[in-house]
Amino acid sequence: MSSLGKKEAIILFCGDIFFFTLSLWLALYVRFWQIPTWVRFQDHLAPFSLLFIAWILVYFIAGLYEKHTLLLKSKLPNVIFNAQIINSAIAIVFFYITPYVGIAPKTILFIYIFISFVFILGWRLYGIGFLGAKQKQPALLIGSGKEMKELLDEVNNNDRYDIEFVSSIDVHHVSALDIQEDIIKPIYANDIKIIAVDFSHEQTMPLLPHLYNLIFSKVRFIDSHRIYEDIFDRIPLSLVNYSWFLENISVSPKFTYDFLKRVMDIIVSFIAGVVSLVVYPFVYVAIKLDDGGNVFIKQVRVGHNNVPMHILKFRTMSVDDAGDGDVDRAMKITRVGKFLRVSRIDELPQLWNVLKGDISLIGPRPELPNLVNLYEKEISFYNVRHLIKPGLSGWAQLYQKTPPKFATDYDQTKTKLSYDLYYIKNRSFWLDIKIALKTVRELVSRRGV
Repeated sequence: MSSLGKKEAIILFCGDIFFFTLSLWLALYVRFWQIPTWVRFQDHLAPFSLLFIAWILVYFIAGLYEKHTLLLKSKLPNVIFNAQIINSAIAIVFFYITPYVGIAPKTILFIYIFISFVFILGWRLYGIGFLGAKQKQPALLIGSGKEMKELLDEVNNNDRYDIEFVSSIDVHHVSALDIQEDIIKPIYANDIKIIAVDFSHEQTMPLLPHLYNLIFSKVRFIDSHRIYEDIFDRIPLSLVNYSWFLENISVSPKFTYDFLKRVMDIIVSFIAGVVSLVVYPFVYVAIKLDDGGNVFIKQVRVGHNNVPMHILKFRTMSVDDAGDGDVDRAMKITRVGKFLRVSRIDELPQLWNVLKGDISLIGPRPELPNLVNLYEKEISFYNVRHLIKPGLSGWAQLYQKTPPKFATDYDQTKTKLSYDLYYIKNRSFWLDIKIALKTVRELVSRRGV
């Protein structure tokens, strides 16, 4: 199932390129009311190809290549419309500021923008059927806990998956079952060829000798936790134990990755930090007019290897509670502070922390020491998130719908940890680039991360 998201993205990408190109051909036909000659088409295709690259990047940032794209059809028209507005602006700037490309499209460009929007929208809404909806294969799920139920509900209630769990077995009840009658025979009766198993659960062990013979009947076994990770983009915490960390987590130096990551941190933080200096005088005046207090605050955060560090921020609260979990913390946010937080301007000074090397652009968000002390007592393996350098933005900030805010929140912090563990396990320069681009989308949409 892990290949499903990649397959969708590749087909969507190829379809977009095809309809970008077809739209150009039709725009030329509409403009001149004749079939475009190969020379004319080629003259226009060369510069437009450069735009295609930029447009695909905009689509990527807009989330149009996400593996859950198919589930968001109701939102697609608005997302595509906004992306097309940005793409149109890019095209206008490209052609009208760089006339050396050899063509002056003007009318063709506006015709093209309209045609391409219609084609892309139609392709994404209806042509996506070319992904090839397959008949669902019957499957069996063997596991336990809340995460097994989440997996069962997600797979069985979504047409995008090519399997359906026709039966599930809670391993806590295995001792009360007749394995032959309640498990083996139903597998053959339902022609089940896929079994998702929680191999890490100790109560699954007695089942394995009985399931072994099924491989001779061409039954395929899949680790249920791998499916969960592929679908939800986070690590199921029921899986997390000492053996999991020994198998999946390594903090040994990765020279190429570490070098590229640091180079990206230095270049981006320096350029963004210098550009952001333009904002500082306005923030200074706004804070002084609001309550006359300090412009900056320094906060202690837990950094790499549990080492405390200081981060610099624009002040947004009338009182700094140092993360003591005060439920009235939200009431202490100043009027200017509310805007600074929503716009993320309050975190601009942290770019200098990135340049200094205290934090990275991408990584688990650094937490306040008081909260870390509380969470480490209640949440197993919480301190693992400190094995790598924290960041301004991270996987959890992009994908957790209800992150913990203001007060101490153990349940949401557990979910946040599951996303952090996913990043620590799968971190790579490509994943950092992906997070960075999606962070841009979040900031532009003002949803924050």
